[in-house]
Amino acid sequence: MRFGFYGRVSTEDQQDPQASKFWQLSRARSLIEPAGGRVVEEFFDVGLSRSLPWKRRPDAQRLLDAIRDPLRGFEAVVIGEPQRAFYGSQFSMTFPIFIHYGVGLWVPEIGGAIDPGSDAHDLVMSLYGGMSKGERNRVKIRVKAAMRAQTELESRFLGGRPPYGYRIADAGPHPNPAKAADGRRLHKLEPDPVTAPIVQRIFAEYQAGRGMTSIARGLTRDGIACPSMYDRERNPHRHTEVWETSAVRVIVTNPRYTGRQVWNKQRTDEVLIDVEDVALGHEAKHRWNSPEDWVWSTAVVHIPLISAETFDNVQRKLTTRGVRGESGNTPRRSSRPYLFRGLLTCGLCGRRMEGSFNHGRLYYRCAASRDFVRQHKISHPPCLYLREDSIAGPIDRFLHQELGTTRLPGTLRKLADAQHRAVNALDDLNERAATLRQTLTECDTKLKNYRAALDAGGDPALIASWIKETTALRAATQAMIGAQRTTPERMTDDQISTIVEGLGGLLGLLRDADPRDRAEVYARIGLRLTYQPGPETVVAEVTSSAIDGVDDVCRRGDPDTHTRRTRRKRVHMPLARVFQQACPWFMIGNEEGACHLG
Repeated sequence: MRFGFYGRVSTEDQQDPQASKFWQLSRARSLIEPAGGRVVEEFFDVGLSRSLPWKRRPDAQRLLDAIRDPLRGFEAVVIGEPQRAFYGSQFSMTFPIFIHYGVGLWVPEIGGAIDPGSDAHDLVMSLYGGMSKGERNRVKIRVKAAMRAQTELESRFLGGRPPYGYRIADAGPHPNPAKAADGRRLHKLEPDPVTAPIVQRIFAEYQAGRGMTSIARGLTRDGIACPSMYDRERNPHRHTEVWETSAVRVIVTNPRYTGRQVWNKQRTDEVLIDVEDVALGHEAKHRWNSPEDWVWSTAVVHIPLISAETFDNVQRKLTTRGVRGESGNTPRRSSRPYLFRGLLTCGLCGRRMEGSFNHGRLYYRCAASRDFVRQHKISHPPCLYLREDSIAGPIDRFLHQELGTTRLPGTLRKLADAQHRAVNALDDLNERAATLRQTLTECDTKLKNYRAALDAGGDPALIASWIKETTALRAATQAMIGAQRTTPERMTDDQISTIVEGLGGLLGLLRDADPRDRAEVYARIGLRLTYQPGPETVVAEVTSSAIDGVDDVCRRGDPDTHTRRTRRKRVHMPLARVFQQACPWFMIGNEEGACHLG
C-alpha cells in the first residue's frame, strides 16, 4: 500500500528541521511497514506555527490538492505525530476531505487507520488537537512570564535593535551554564557617541517649546543623518534622507532614554481573518498597550541620556499641547460644515486636502514642506488652496445630470442589460458547473455501491452512516447547481421609473438642504474628488460596487465660443465627469455640446 507522509516543524519547537523530519518519518514508517505499506511521497512544512490551518501551510495545501487528484500516487496518508499536524479543531475540518476522496489517514496513536464511523477515534484525535492547543498556550505563558521577570528583576536587555542614540555592547557570559558553554553572551545598551547628543538635543528643544516639525527641519538643515540613513545596514528597505516628524515623536516618547529597561509596550493579538469562515484561522495583529501595562526594570540598567524628570516634563507637554482650559479638554472638531471633508484629494501628492477657513470663506488646502517635496521628489507649492463654493454648484449639477430624471432611465437600462449579459456569459463559462456535475455523478455512483454492499450483507449501521453523508453532499451539490442555473431577473420599466423618481426627488433637495446633510449624502453615495492644480481641474467620480459606468474626460475649449471636445473611454469606475475650473467660470458639457455655468 502506498502512503503519503505529512509532518511539520516550527520555530517554536526549537528543533533542527532535518532531525525533526527524520524521527517523525521513522515513527510513521514503523506504523505502516508491518502492514506492507511504504512512503512514496513526502509533505513537510518547516517554520510554520501549528495554529495555521492546513489551507495556509504550503505543503499541507499541496497534500490536499494531491488528495483531490484522482491520479495521485498514494492510497492513504500517514503522520508521525498528531499534535504537530492538527491544532484545536483542525482535524474535524480536514478529515472529511480524506473521507470524501476515499483516502485513509493513519496515525501512530490510533495504531493504524482512523475509522470514520468510530466515535472513539474521533474523540482521540480531538483530544490530541486540544493538547496541541494547550501546549502552545503554555509556551506563550511561560515565555511572557520569563520576559517579565527578566525585565523587572534582572533588568536584562531582551534583544531587538537598539534605540537611536544607543548601540549594543557586551555584558558578560550568559547566566545559563549550557548556553555559556555554547559561547552565548549577554548584551546591554551603551550611548552611541555620534547619535546620543542628537537625542539630548531633541529633548532639550522640545522642552524649550519647539514643535516636532520644527525640530525635524532643523536637524535636516544641519546635515544630521536621520535614523534610517545613519543605520543603513538595518534599514536597507528605507531610502529616507530627511528627518520626519514621526521619527522625532518616536524618540521623545521612548522611556528607555531614562536608563531603565521597558518591555510589553506592544502585544500580539490573534484575530479571525474572516468571521464568516472560521476555518481560515487567525492572523497576528500588533497593537500598542497602554502605559499602565508596560513592564519597567526596578533599577537603572544602562547609562541614561536624559533624566527621568526631563522625560516626565516632555510627556506632560505632549498631553497638554493642543488642549485648552484647566480641565485639559481637547478642542472639538471645527463646527463649520465642510461639504467635501475627507473626499477631496490633492492630485500632486495624493494626500487628502484639509479644511481651512480664511477671509470668511471655506477652503481646502494641501500644505507641503520643503523636506516633504525633497523627500518625495515632487513639484508642489508650499500651500495649495481650493475654494469650496467654486466647486459645490457644478458638482450638484453633475449629480443631477447623471442621476436625474433626464438621463437616468437610459443609463439604468444600459447597465441592467450589460449586467444581464455578463452574468449569463459568466454562468456559461463557469468552470465550477462542470465540477459540481462531476461531484453529483460521484455521489450517485457511491450510493449505488453502498446499496450493493448492503445487499451483500455489509454492516447496516456503518453503511447507513455512509449513505447519510453522501446523500447530504448530493443534496447540497444539487442545490448549488440549481442556484447557478437561475437566471437573474431583468428590471422592468416600472421598476426603473420608481428608481428615477426617487433619485430625482432626492437630488432636487441638495441645494436647499443643510450643509451637514449634503456632506452626508456626498459621503454615502461614494463621491470622490481629485484636484489637479496644473490644468485647474477637479475630477469627480461617484463610486458604487453595484454598477459599472462610463468615464467622461472633458477638455476645455475656447472660452469665447464655449465649445470643447469630449473623449469617452470605458473604465472600472461607475460614473465620472471632469469639471474644468477657470475661476470664476466653469465648463460642463456632454456629447451634444457645452454648458457655460457661472
